[in-house]
Amino acid sequence: MSDEPTCWLCARPFAKRIQWHHTVPKSKKGRDTVPVHPICHKTIHVTFTNAELARMGEDRELILAHERVAKFVRWVKDKPPDFHAKTRNSR
Repeated sequence: MSDEPTCWLCARPFAKRIQWHHTVPKSKKGRDTVPVHPICHKTIHVTFTNAELARMGEDRELILAHERVAKFVRWVKDKPPDFHAKTRNSR
């Protein structure tokens, strides 16, 4: 079993770039953070509003149940850890 951290959203390992996602947005008084790839972080924030994220909190399964996020995770799962691509901005 590896002690290397993995992305909270896609479960891929990290290379060099790690961002910290507030499961409940700071604007909604959230403090807890989880490690995510920049592309995963962007996907979360273009898919959900801060109000939606505040309601879901740390429930990763609720986020993964969203069709757009599920499709993204299936697509990115075989990409290298530092893979990055433009993320469409639509809710």
